[in-house]
Amino acid sequence: MNNFTFYSPARIVFGRDTQKEIGALIKPHAKKVLLHYGGGSIKKSGLYDQVVRSLNENGVSFVELGGVVPNPRLSLVHEGIALCKKEQVDLVLAVGGGSVIDSAKAIAMGVYYEGDVWEVYANGLKIDKALPVAIVLTIPAAGSESSGDTVITNEEKGRKYGYGSPHLRPLISVMNPELFFTLPKNQIANGVADMMSHVFERYFTNTTHVDLTDALAEATLRTIISNAPKLMEDPHDYDAWAEIGFAGTVAHNSLLGMGREEDWACHDMEHELSAAYDVAHGAGLAVLTPAWMRYVHKDNIDMFVQFAVNVMHVDKGLRDKEDLVEEAILRLQGFYRRMGLPQSLKELRIDNKQLTTMAQKATRFAFGKENTLGGLKKLRWEDVLRIYESCQG
Repeated sequence: MNNFTFYSPARIVFGRDTQKEIGALIKPHAKKVLLHYGGGSIKKSGLYDQVVRSLNENGVSFVELGGVVPNPRLSLVHEGIALCKKEQVDLVLAVGGGSVIDSAKAIAMGVYYEGDVWEVYANGLKIDKALPVAIVLTIPAAGSESSGDTVITNEEKGRKYGYGSPHLRPLISVMNPELFFTLPKNQIANGVADMMSHVFERYFTNTTHVDLTDALAEATLRTIISNAPKLMEDPHDYDAWAEIGFAGTVAHNSLLGMGREEDWACHDMEHELSAAYDVAHGAGLAVLTPAWMRYVHKDNIDMFVQFAVNVMHVDKGLRDKEDLVEEAILRLQGFYRRMGLPQSLKELRIDNKQLTTMAQKATRFAFGKENTLGGLKKLRWEDVLRIYESCQG
């Protein structure tokens, strides 16, 4: 086990009607907030009115900025930063899912950054301060409600980068599973694939003597696999949503990565996919993850055998380790298919025209300095290209 520091200060307020408490929860921390959200869904559902009422009842004033889209855009972040500075807000309140939260975090750190906040993403610059962020979660997927991570798309440059800092961990996150009841099935499926990938990126490692985090990661994956199909049958299943929602938080609050080298190759590869083609992040991960597993598993086959037995319940009677791993990957793909997720670039309507360019961008080779991706197996751009090619279908 490697040395580590675990820091997860986000306050999670979980349960029925908790969104109505948001004003009281943030009142001690802010007099004026930026209310940040996506399209019109929170207004149609009545959630917007509930949040506004709670803010008003607790004497918290606000300005608002909607319009966040999937793969959130830098241009809206710039608009939010300018608005926060003009109105002198004390906190950014994100009402939405991962994209809204990512945008809110970008705005929160951009308020104190003297240059263009994109420089922080592009160059991995250290930040020393950010506005506090509070959240009313509407889509459990990204785990952004408890993480210090954010991902933004620069639509002018066609690039999508992630960034992480302890200063971006949310102050308060409200999670009411009832708010998830109206999610379309494709969003449920994409969210499930995303949170599973957050576990995979930490679980598959060469670090040894990490029994506790191994077991926690495996339990999280089994919980997701067990409960997610129930939501495809009954999106109003509160108990299943409670399990999935909390699993999404645990998957990305850093706990499962403590003491172990992490990977993140699949996320890096998918960011180029969604930057180039604007596909749903979870859908891209569902295509790339099995292909990545097939490409890298021989570098630590025992780790993948452990996954096969402890997560995918492959019969130990299969004596050949390769057979065990392949069966596990097939079962994972079967689960994705059951959730209605794609399994090839063809299903995402992506051709092979930009595969080389995406592989070179993912590793920064295209920008003059190549970085290998991943931890379990170091991937150069040629490796990334082979994985992309194996996904064509």
